[in-house]
Amino acid sequence: MTALQRSIEARLAQGEPEVEVLLAEVVNGPAHSTLRVFIDHPDGVTLALCERVSALLGEERERYALEVSSPGSERPLTKPAHFRRFVGRRARVRTRAPRRLTGSGAGSGAAAGGAPCERRSFTGELVGATESEITLAADGGVIAIPYSEIRRSNLLGDR
Repeated sequence: MTALQRSIEARLAQGEPEVEVLLAEVVNGPAHSTLRVFIDHPDGVTLALCERVSALLGEERERYALEVSSPGSERPLTKPAHFRRFVGRRARVRTRAPRRLTGSGAGSGAAAGGAPCERRSFTGELVGATESEITLAADGGVIAIPYSEIRRSNLLGDR
């Protein structure tokens, strides 16, 4: 989690204590930088809630174009509690460095000729989440990924 996200969470904890910040990210565009804040609330996310959160983020509105929204069906997963909550659901996880699946068979991540195939993006069922790592049953095998190695992750919508 970034310092910016921690700062936003601390501010919202005072003004909107039931709001959970799922992800706060800065996206650089050609003309300006945009701060995207995905929030959740036990009663759901409404336009009125997004407006109240935006009002609490005045300092950020001076530095960035600000977007505050609900996570949608492909919500970001950024904290151990998020992963634990959604064990059993399908997710996509992108890692900072290439990783290798463990498993056997033709789809085990081995390239033609049996050489191991490393990749950065994995899609599959979340089968476990501890305080230090997640376990994902991806196509062709199972992989344990420490949180420190996760670049970005999100649930996949039901298909």
